[in-house]
Amino acid sequence: MPTPHLLILPGWQSSGPSHWQSRWEALYGDVRVEQHDWMRPLRGDWIARLEDVLLSQTGPSVLVCHSLGCLLTAAWASHSRNTHRVAGALLVAPGDPDQPELQAALKSWSPVPLGKLPFKSILLGSRNDPYCSQARARMFAEAWGSEFVDYGARGHINADSGLGDWPEGRSLLARLRDSGSADTPT
Repeated sequence: MPTPHLLILPGWQSSGPSHWQSRWEALYGDVRVEQHDWMRPLRGDWIARLEDVLLSQTGPSVLVCHSLGCLLTAAWASHSRNTHRVAGALLVAPGDPDQPELQAALKSWSPVPLGKLPFKSILLGSRNDPYCSQARARMFAEAWGSEFVDYGARGHINADSGLGDWPEGRSLLARLRDSGSADTPT
């Protein structure tokens, strides 16, 4: 199987220049899936954009997701007939659109699809994430069939978490990429 392309799926408002996703994009040439509207994320629009990008790839892809990007992956996988194009997903700090402070901005993202993902995935959750409790992150991991990693008290696992280039995340990604393919889901 050819080496999968790495597709960066940022969350709401995208990932700024200090975010580990942006740093990976600059350091390694990973490809960001650009959304048409980062400030008013509509689930259907974001799903369609991800589908378009995946169909444009010449081989398999690994999705590198943060926050709303994790929910995008679950929503896309619950509707697409092209899930075979994804070899795996690194799901970092999923957002929770059912939190009262997020409901207005993310109303099209509820309910969160809770079906098993048809590809291998690792989900990292933080004990003090302001956008998703660790209990809720664990529940997402269980529902999606993802390996859960307790990442300690690291906030939203973003630029504010002080991760820099986040080599530990890159190691988890390498483990995900090396451990199987779309044929060996968790």
